[in-house]
Amino acid sequence: MSISLAGLRYRIQRTLGLIRRGLTSLRTRGWQASWERAQLLFRREQAPLSAALYFPTGYPLAVDGDDFMPFVVPASVTPRASVVIPVYNQLAHTLACLHALADHPPQAACEIIIIDDGSSDRSGEWLPRIEGLRYHRRAENGGFVAACNDGAAVARGEYVVFLNNDTVPQPGWLDALLATFETHPDAGLVGAQLLYPDGRLQEAGGQVFADGSGWNRGRFESPDDPRYACLREVDYCSGAAIAVPRALFSRLGGFDTRYAPAYYEDTDLAFAVRAAGRRVLYQPLARVVHAEGATAGTDTGQGIKAYQLRNRDRFRDKWRGALHDQPAPGSRLSDAVPGRCRILVIADAGPRPDRDSGSLRLFNLMRLLDEEGAQVVFLPADRRHDGDYTRALQGVGVQVWYAPWLDELPNWLREHGGSFDTVMVCRYHLAEGLLPLLRQHAPQARVVFDSVDLHYLRETRGAELAGDAASKRAAAATRERELAVIAGSDVTLVVSANECELLRRDAPQARVEIVSNLHRPAGPGLPFAQRRDLVFVGGFGHPPNADAVLWFAREVFPRVRERLPDVRFHCIGSNPPAAVRALQDIPGVIVHGHVPELTPWMEGARIAVAPLRYGAGVKGKINLSMAHGQPVVATTCAAEGMHLRDGIDARIADSPDAFADTIVRLYGDEESWNSLARNGLQNVATHFSIDAARAAVRRVFFTAAADQTAAG
Repeated sequence: MSISLAGLRYRIQRTLGLIRRGLTSLRTRGWQASWERAQLLFRREQAPLSAALYFPTGYPLAVDGDDFMPFVVPASVTPRASVVIPVYNQLAHTLACLHALADHPPQAACEIIIIDDGSSDRSGEWLPRIEGLRYHRRAENGGFVAACNDGAAVARGEYVVFLNNDTVPQPGWLDALLATFETHPDAGLVGAQLLYPDGRLQEAGGQVFADGSGWNRGRFESPDDPRYACLREVDYCSGAAIAVPRALFSRLGGFDTRYAPAYYEDTDLAFAVRAAGRRVLYQPLARVVHAEGATAGTDTGQGIKAYQLRNRDRFRDKWRGALHDQPAPGSRLSDAVPGRCRILVIADAGPRPDRDSGSLRLFNLMRLLDEEGAQVVFLPADRRHDGDYTRALQGVGVQVWYAPWLDELPNWLREHGGSFDTVMVCRYHLAEGLLPLLRQHAPQARVVFDSVDLHYLRETRGAELAGDAASKRAAAATRERELAVIAGSDVTLVVSANECELLRRDAPQARVEIVSNLHRPAGPGLPFAQRRDLVFVGGFGHPPNADAVLWFAREVFPRVRERLPDVRFHCIGSNPPAAVRALQDIPGVIVHGHVPELTPWMEGARIAVAPLRYGAGVKGKINLSMAHGQPVVATTCAAEGMHLRDGIDARIADSPDAFADTIVRLYGDEESWNSLARNGLQNVATHFSIDAARAAVRRVFFTAAADQTAAG
C-alpha cells in the first residue's frame, strides 16, 4: 500500500517523539528507572482476546442410559433474574445448558425455570430431579411463544431472561447482561453474543431490512473483530439469549401470539421495546454458544421453520411504518448507528483506570460521550488489546480497534476517517504527527486536542526545581511544539482554570475548554475512629509522583513518626522505581506498588497526602481520596486547579515542618476531620463529577457535530 506524505511524516514524528521522550525520561527519572519503563513499554505482551469456550464434561451429553445423576442449579427465592428455558425434547442439549449454569453460577441471585412444552423424551422424568430447578410442564405443545410467555408469568425476578435449551452459556454471561442495564438505564432489551460451537460468531445482534427480512451481524466472522466485540445498539437480538425488565415485558403484552408457534416474536419484541422509548443493545461480554437449528432445523421450506416466512409477512404488516426507514434488502451493513454522531478518540494506549488518573478521566469521558448519545470509537496507537481493560471499554459501548484488525494508524484513517464528526487526540506528542493525517483523511471532522495536562508547564516547573539548564531547554522545545498543536486544532481541552488562563496568554487565538477529572463520588467510607495511617496513590510513570514520595518519606514522615510512632505510610502506585522501593528501609514506610482494588485504602486510611513539589493539571489522587470521604493534606502545587480552600476542603502546607505538623494535628482532630471529609465530597460533586463536565462536553463534541451536520 502506498504511503502518503502525511503518513510518512507521522511515522517520522512518532519515532522522533519516542527518542525525545526517552531523553526526557533519562533527565527526570535516571537511567535505571528509564530502562525499567522502556521494558514495560516494549515488552508488554499482547493480551489474549476471547477466553477458550467452556463445554460441560462429555459434551454433547449422552442420555440413552438409565444412570442419571441429579445435580444442583442456582436458585433464589428473591431472584434478580429469572432464566426461562423453553424445552421440547432435545434432553441432551437441555442438560448441557443446565450443567453450564450449575458449573459456573452467576454472581447475581437468579432462578431457573424450565417450561416443558410437552416433551416426549425423558425430560419429564429427569429434569424434575434437578435440585433448585423450577420445572413446569404444559398440558399440550404450544411452541416457543406460548412456552416463553408461560415462563414469564411465573417468574419472580426483576429481569426475565429467555435462554434456548440448545445453548451453553459461558461463565459470566448473565452478570454481563444485567450489568448493561446499570450502565445504560435506557436499555429495554439486551442480547448476548451468540457463537457456534467451533468459536465462530453466529450473531452480534441483528439487522432488519425494509421488507422485514433480517440478517445476523457478524455471521461466521471472528467474535474478536472490533466491529462485533463492543456493546452497540441493534435492530433486534435473537431470542436464544435475551434479557428484558419483567415489568416492561408484561406492559408490552409479552411475546405477540400472532407469531405462534415461533419466529419473529423476538424481532417484534425489539421493535416494541424501541417504540416504548427504550434501547435494544447487543452485549458481547455475555457469550453464549448456540447449536443453531438443533431443535427446529434450518430448512424454511418444511416443519416449524416454515413459520419463519409466514411470520415475516405478519411482522412487515404490523411494523410497516417503522420499516420505512430501514435499509433496502441486500444493502451493505453500515458500522454507524443511525442518528448518533461518531466520535473517534486516539491515545498512545488504552486507559487503565485503576492505574492512573489520566486513564480514569479518559475512560469516564468516553463513557460520558456514550451516555450523551455518541458512537465512540477508540484507537490505541500501540495497537494492543489490553485484556480486561479493553473488554471494560467494549462492555460500555466503546468500539476499540487493535491488531490484527488495526493496521498502522495512517492506513486505518485513510479507510475510516471520513465517517467521523469529531476526532479527539490525547497528548501533544501523538497529536503533532496525526494532525496532517486527520486534515487529509477526515477533513469533515472537528479536531479536539486533549492536552491531559500542559506538558510544557510541568516540564518547566520540574526544570526550575532541578536547576538543570538542559531540562530548561527541553521544556522550551516542548512549549513550542505543544503550542503548535494547539494552533492546529479546532478545540483544546485543559483540566483546570489555571491552564486555561495560561493559554489565554500563550495561545490567545485558540479555543480552549475545561474538561477536568471525572469522578463518581463513592461516599464517606469508614468513620474517623475506624481509620488508620497515611496513604499516597499515584502511578510512578509520572515523574512528579516519584519526587513527591521521595521528599515526603525522607523529609516529612520522620517528623510525623516522632509524634505519632505507630502511624504508617502506605505508598501505592504502579511501577515504583528502585529509589521508591528502597524507602521501605525507613521505619513505617510500606511500598505496595500496584494494588488491584483501591477502595479499601481510600475508605480505611485516615489521611491522604499529596506532597507534589512540581507538576501541572489537576491531581486525580486528591479527587480520588475526597470522593471516598478521605481528607487530604497537600502542597500548594498539588492544590493548584483543585478548587481547594485551606482548612475547608483540604489542608495545605509546603515546608517539611509545616506538612508534618498539619498531619499530626489533623490525625487527632475528629471534628476537623469530619468537616474536611464532608466538604471534600461536595468539592468532587461540584467540580469533578460526571455531571460537572456535561455542559462542556456537549459544547465541544455535540454542538460542533450538529453544526457540521447542518452545514453539510
